[in-house]
Amino acid sequence: MPEGPEIRRAADRVHEQLAGRRLEHVWFAFPELAPEADSLVGRRVSAVDSWGKALLTRFDDGRVLYSHNQLYGVWKLHDAEREPDTERSLRVRLMAEGRAASLYSASDVSLWEEGSLGRHPFLARLGPDLLTHGVTVEQAAARLQSAPFRRRGLGGLLLDQRLFAGVGNYLRSEILYFAGLSHKVRPEALSQPELVRLARAVLEVTHQAYTQAGVTNRDDWAKAERSRGAGFRRWRFAVFERDGLPCHACGAAIERLMVASRRLYRCPACQPDP
Repeated sequence: MPEGPEIRRAADRVHEQLAGRRLEHVWFAFPELAPEADSLVGRRVSAVDSWGKALLTRFDDGRVLYSHNQLYGVWKLHDAEREPDTERSLRVRLMAEGRAASLYSASDVSLWEEGSLGRHPFLARLGPDLLTHGVTVEQAAARLQSAPFRRRGLGGLLLDQRLFAGVGNYLRSEILYFAGLSHKVRPEALSQPELVRLARAVLEVTHQAYTQAGVTNRDDWAKAERSRGAGFRRWRFAVFERDGLPCHACGAAIERLMVASRRLYRCPACQPDP
């Protein structure tokens, strides 16, 4: 499933397609939403952003279209007169000034007033989005040390969307590697420098994945791998999906573990257990 950086990049593409434009046609496949379609015609799309793995399309009258791609949903951008070449099921279509954005295969779509988003059953359970909500290193460190989270092992904690929305499996492994921490460590056991290093890694790795389309490896390490003929899946990450390969930093073999029922990759030398 795509993680926060991929959803934010999708939101950016829909934003570029529609933001600032006046809607000329709106269509919903869902019976509960269909009566609202005409009321959106003539409204402008003010912004499109993301919160975790949800995409939020904001209109100038204060309403927000919530959509969650889940496993199979995808937004396709196209000219209003040209249908995308796909056999997927159309769920939502927004047309504005000759441009269109169509959502296929998603089943979790709803329309909300901006002020009521905090009561959305999914969004209400999420922590701040690392790419949308302007989280600082200090705020991330304080959240890691807060009562609901400080006594939990990092391997499971980082996947908890109540901590930070959008962190998924590949980000978890990469964050822990660049922080130099074992998945077994609890935030309450970290020294202040270790806590700051973790908080910085949470933000920097996530932002790099966003700006570099899923690449989280260091530039020099990625370049060295490419010079040896490695494919994208091998040079994209520092540790994720690199089990058996040497650590870029120390040469130890990368391990694959199952933690919180998900794959986790680590360097046992750079991230020793407590």
